[in-house]
Amino acid sequence: MTLAIVLLAAGQGTRMNSKYQKILHQVGGKPMVQHIFEAAAQVADLPPVLVVGPGGKGVQALLGDRAVYVVQTEQLGTGHATLMAEAVLKGKANQVIVTYGDMPLLRVETLRRLATMQAETNAAITMLTMMGDPGSAYGRIVRDEDGAVREIVEVAEAQKRPNREALRQSREQNVGVYCFDANFLWPNIHALPLRQARNGGEYYLTDLIDTAVRQNLRVEAVITDDPDEGLGAGTRAELVAVEKAFRCRANNYWLAHGVTLIDPDSIYIDTDVEIGQDTVIWPNSYLQGRTAVGADCIIGPNTILRDAQVGDGCRVEMAMVVDAAVAAGTAVASFSVIGNP
Repeated sequence: MTLAIVLLAAGQGTRMNSKYQKILHQVGGKPMVQHIFEAAAQVADLPPVLVVGPGGKGVQALLGDRAVYVVQTEQLGTGHATLMAEAVLKGKANQVIVTYGDMPLLRVETLRRLATMQAETNAAITMLTMMGDPGSAYGRIVRDEDGAVREIVEVAEAQKRPNREALRQSREQNVGVYCFDANFLWPNIHALPLRQARNGGEYYLTDLIDTAVRQNLRVEAVITDDPDEGLGAGTRAELVAVEKAFRCRANNYWLAHGVTLIDPDSIYIDTDVEIGQDTVIWPNSYLQGRTAVGADCIIGPNTILRDAQVGDGCRVEMAMVVDAAVAAGTAVASFSVIGNP
């Protein structure tokens, strides 16, 4: 099996009220799209395909020739965006995962689970779902008696159904990550219905669920054990929630790998940071960029390490180290600034 991954990255994110595209806003020290791109690159057999808008030069400057780019000149929905990838993928991959460029918490192992289930069940679509809050705006999953997915019911549509209360209370919800059998995807994506939306007509990728069901093809779902994987950021307030979830995940990782965090809620550790065993980090400390801290160190309180190399057994308290190295066994004087901040 050959797996391709398509990242939908054409939206400008006008609710961010920013001159930058929303997927270029940072979480955990990196642009959101870089997190999901790096996860995709570890899983896909082909370079990930990014569907960008006419103004997508920032994404291309960030990822360079590691990705393949196709341009969606008109914003006509997720189905239309996915269709743009057909020209570069048709006949080259048996499986196609499609998801969004603003989902930085989506994990490598989850993408692999989707692809594995699709291959093992020969489903037309395998989708990612989560157990969410009944008050959320995510589409609700309806399964049949055999456990196969029959329908995604959007919240607005659920209000029109006779069983609307049961649908509203349903906790299994659509995350927005799909693994398609390519032989199903490409012929059927051309026949998606045009739906009315805020900005005119759009083609929705979710309508392929209905297409598969009408053709008596199987639609499977993988329930993530981490609902944070479904978080995306279309506003700055949502970006705060994603950042908090990302930081919590990073801190829990280091707590499980031999690092003591005195107050995790006040400690910020970027994704590319490395920390040695039995290092202790005190509150209000920021480990940023490509920082590496050795074993048996004391870091903080009130310390910033940015692209810093700190050897074993160092003590760095109330200090800043930027793009510089601290030799093993060094006690950095409080209020020092080392490097070029």
